Amino acid sequence: MDELFRLGAAEAVERLDESGTTVLALTRSCFERIEQLEPRIQAWQQLDTERALARAAALDAERAGGTARGVLDGVPVGVKDIIDVAGLPTTMGSPVYRDHVVQESAEVVRRLERAGAVIMGKTVTTEFAYFAPGKTHNPWNTAHTPGGSSSGSAAAVASGMVAAALGTQTAGSVIRPAAFCGIVGFKPTRGLVPNHGTLDYSPTLDQTGVLARSVADAGRVASVMASSGRIGGAVRQPVSPPRLVAVRTPVWRAADAAQAGSFVDAIRQLGGAGAVVAEAELPAVFNDAHTVHSTIMTYEASQFFRTLQDAHRADLSDMLNRLIDAGRAIPAERYREAVALRQDLIETLDGFLSDYDAIITPPARGEAPATLGETGDPTFCVMWTLTGVPAISIPVELGPRGLPLGLQIVGRSGDDDGVLSVAAWCERQFEFSGWLERDDEAGAE
Repeated sequence: MDELFRLGAAEAVERLDESGTTVLALTRSCFERIEQLEPRIQAWQQLDTERALARAAALDAERAGGTARGVLDGVPVGVKDIIDVAGLPTTMGSPVYRDHVVQESAEVVRRLERAGAVIMGKTVTTEFAYFAPGKTHNPWNTAHTPGGSSSGSAAAVASGMVAAALGTQTAGSVIRPAAFCGIVGFKPTRGLVPNHGTLDYSPTLDQTGVLARSVADAGRVASVMASSGRIGGAVRQPVSPPRLVAVRTPVWRAADAAQAGSFVDAIRQLGGAGAVVAEAELPAVFNDAHTVHSTIMTYEASQFFRTLQDAHRADLSDMLNRLIDAGRAIPAERYREAVALRQDLIETLDGFLSDYDAIITPPARGEAPATLGETGDPTFCVMWTLTGVPAISIPVELGPRGLPLGLQIVGRSGDDDGVLSVAAWCERQFEFSGWLERDDEAGAE
């Protein structure tokens, strides 16, 4: 098998421009990689092999005919199975929707295809993007969770099955699996990426993001996903080291010793490379952020899933039924109070960030847990999802169990280009070799 599957999004476009490599050859290489690894990683809900190969051949013909290239021309992409792709089932990780074939692609998928992406299929999600896990294993160690809910997307990117994949986040479902799988996860500012055609059970919180193998790739894909002109296609390099503020957050005690130590080391390393790194606590109002998030998510989920639960309660997991039941018990007035408090948090965070380019903070409690029965705790992602600000996780090192540890970088609402720029600078300060640099058998148990 050739190794075209190793190419990231930007590298793939450059290779297609500069050599005789074809989109068809790249696409076939990725499918061969999937065939090799899927039995043990199980990242895919459904592959769309025939259509993807036909799409690749058509793109090659267009290139030969002189048609203008898109910024993702030929890039293989996976789509989380709560996002619609025309002609494929959107099963949402539930038997209730196993035959739910859609006729129209989500807007974000259409944008990717207009930019030249090759949609390879649907990646595994947890049940309705909540906590009940799917079948996917972490490529670094198949006894460990890949995180969730964007489980298949993270594992597929980490293992070289695709250059990028779509994920979504209601609590920590892009950032956490990226950290667990040793890749980059980017959640743009809430509202920049449309959710039309995407499961949206908590409209206040749900946000679509991207998983990729570098900050540059994440920025390139996100620029296509976002509304026109809101995110630049090329991640700019900062003219000087960034001004950072290290935040441990009110849930710092949840970090295990390895993650806490890694964060302290990251502060030291970034400061040694020239960044100004202050350390500060968030304003006291953030002590209530997790309760505010839980109230909003639980209430909105109960409204969205009420009819589904009434008809299919026995087909839903205990986890999801408990969420819906809890939401039904929340008074509407308490929900409205939580929404108002969320707005206070947004305004307070904007002021807190006025003297800094970005926050740095852990993305997860530690390495991926040694279980397939859960997907890990999103607690270090919750407040950034709640406030809708851009957040990105980059891998920085391996922990004591040989699995990745990451660093989360958070910015001001709407300053997505700034966050990507800071993340690219930080990425260069760490020497991290991804799963693709290991022997192909390293992830097997």
